[in-house]
Amino acid sequence: MLRLALSLCLGLLSRSVPAAEPLALTPVTFLPHWVPQAQFAGYYVACERGLYRAQGIDVTILTGGPERPVSAALEGGQADVATQWLSTAIRMRAGGAPIVNAAQVVQRSSLMLVAKRASGIREPADLKGKKVGVWEGDFFLQPQAFFKAYRLDVRTVPQGSSINLLLRDGVSAAVAMWYNEYHTILNSGLDADELTTFFFADYGLNFPEDGIYCRAALSAAVCRAFVRASLDGWQYAFAHREEALDILMRYITAAHLSANRVHQRWMLARMHDVIMPAPVAARLGVLQRVDYDRVARVLLDSGSIARVPDFDAFYTGAAAD
Repeated sequence: MLRLALSLCLGLLSRSVPAAEPLALTPVTFLPHWVPQAQFAGYYVACERGLYRAQGIDVTILTGGPERPVSAALEGGQADVATQWLSTAIRMRAGGAPIVNAAQVVQRSSLMLVAKRASGIREPADLKGKKVGVWEGDFFLQPQAFFKAYRLDVRTVPQGSSINLLLRDGVSAAVAMWYNEYHTILNSGLDADELTTFFFADYGLNFPEDGIYCRAALSAAVCRAFVRASLDGWQYAFAHREEALDILMRYITAAHLSANRVHQRWMLARMHDVIMPAPVAARLGVLQRVDYDRVARVLLDSGSIARVPDFDAFYTGAAAD
């Protein structure tokens, strides 16, 4: 699988890399924290378009997912760079993991609660006493904080990867990612005006998600090179979306996954919305201290961490260079 991913990455270099490409390249192994999908399109584009090599690094992209956790890969040296949610990374760092945030790619949380308007749910108070499908682990931090902030006594029900509990009225509301499960709900036959949505980011609970994390031992120059090429890859993907989808679909096929191009197109569009939301579009890749403090405070209050890692040690600011 790794050799196939690498061959895909090298496939377009003959027509993409500038003639002045450096002869000596530093090898870098990169692990997206989930399987290939448009959530990571910018990295695949950067690889195929030769943007990493133009920065002097030779990137191998591993296939992520539950069988290859980021924490073990970074701490064990199987990966030099990985993506991860900010909340998870703060918890890792607080536990002693030698990692640094080199760029906060996703600026706005995609996590949300979705309910059918036919259930009578219009505002947070309407959730009182209702059954709500939730995910466990760090996915539960925002819903838990939301329920606490609005004093909502709800019955939480463990939710798997399917959204069927909501569709079949097994729960009155369910968690979803805007770029993924929400689109599945729409494709089930429900229209947007038949749904009530609660984006946690709109309720003072913006937990930025995917960031770029480097092993602390990795050269700062190499880390910066990876960040520059990755952010360029994202901007290229947003400007050339069908080409980006062509590249992405090859990685999905190589991983032996089934994927719907229409769904991946929706996901790529939503990734643009959360990576480059209008108010912060000029701060591409920058981790804001206020966002860090918000997430760390909830982790501390929930008992997920015993102390808050020092921001200046956690964030290298590579995206701002």
